[in-house]
Amino acid sequence: MYIIVGLGNPTRQYEHTRHNVGFDVIDYLIDTYRIPYSGVGHKAMYGRGMIGSQKVIVAKPVTYMNLSGESVRELTNYYKIDPEHELIVIYDDVSLAPGQIRIRKKGSAGGHNGIKNIIAQLGTQNFMRVKIGVGEKPEGWDLARYVLGHFPDDERKMVDEAIERTAKAVELMLQGEVDKAMNEYNCIKQTVKE
Repeated sequence: MYIIVGLGNPTRQYEHTRHNVGFDVIDYLIDTYRIPYSGVGHKAMYGRGMIGSQKVIVAKPVTYMNLSGESVRELTNYYKIDPEHELIVIYDDVSLAPGQIRIRKKGSAGGHNGIKNIIAQLGTQNFMRVKIGVGEKPEGWDLARYVLGHFPDDERKMVDEAIERTAKAVELMLQGEVDKAMNEYNCIKQTVKE
């Protein structure tokens, strides 16, 4: 069994913001693969179902971004999964252009507070992750204000396409094809409006 966690902030005011693309992916997986909602537990809203032939738990932590690791630790402990091989974390990345994807088998937090907390709670940075580009903050902007903002329409379209590609990449990852997913989906160039 795998646990797929999308990072974001709960409550309506954060819906579809840059920082919540992880939540958007989980919603897409739930709709696409008809994963039943199981309720709230382990500090997350979660569902249990199947993606292809693989049993999965999909989860959206309700701890707010900076404490995401508390939920991830509870989920991995309760379901006795090995985070180094059976956990996939999906989240936003300001160092990637909107709509780009980067899949990694492990890595540092790269300044992302949600990932920083997960690494601290799990005691390892060796877990699979999918980063979705939300674009760099404009000069002079506050980073928190930027990531909690919404996408302009053209960027939203690119991010929605990236969410679909992320779901396909996750399918491959669940089949043990992480390298193939990286080769197929890492940083596919987007057509950006001049």
